[in-house]
Amino acid sequence: MSRDKYLHDLKAHNKEIYTIKWSPLGQTLASASFDATVRLWDVERGQCLRTLSKHLEPVYSVGFSPDGRYLASGSFDRSVYIWETNSGKLVQSYTGGPQDGGIFEVCWNTRGDKVGASASDGTVIVLDVRHLKNRLL
Repeated sequence: MSRDKYLHDLKAHNKEIYTIKWSPLGQTLASASFDATVRLWDVERGQCLRTLSKHLEPVYSVGFSPDGRYLASGSFDRSVYIWETNSGKLVQSYTGGPQDGGIFEVCWNTRGDKVGASASDGTVIVLDVRHLKNRLL
């Protein structure tokens, strides 16, 4: 029976981390923090690959697209951002969540063309990332 092996402490955020998610291929870890940033980590090397920092308020959720090429992030600033994971470039954005509160969870569908986002006012927002059209449910 093998023993678990400690790899690294990944330290870079300056406030608490709200959530972490693995990329589909398991090489990268994304962390979302109350410092309003998302960080992408190379877990094997213990290094921060890039910091994604367009959000204005705490980031509550992140989710990788099924192919791992994109990352969605949802924040208390009422926005959902879609980032390119290789470059860290912000490629799409949606702002328009609830007036009081924010986006608490984001997730991709299996085809990778839609992102769901749950909001603090009890709504679910569905974004078509091919054209970034939103539908309120």
